[in-house]
Amino acid sequence: MNRKNINIHKNLIFLRKSNHMTLEQVADHINVSRQAVAKWESGVSQTKGY
Repeated sequence: MNRKNINIHKNLIFLRKSNHMTLEQVADHINVSRQAVAKWESGVSQTKGY
């Protein structure tokens, strides 16, 4: 995993928690599944080509 991915997932966690939001609330707000948000925060899901 490269450095950008590490920073992005840590930023997602920080922003969600600092706004007192659950994974489900974030997912609902951006119209994706809770599992997708969880993968982004864990760094498992990566975008190809970036």
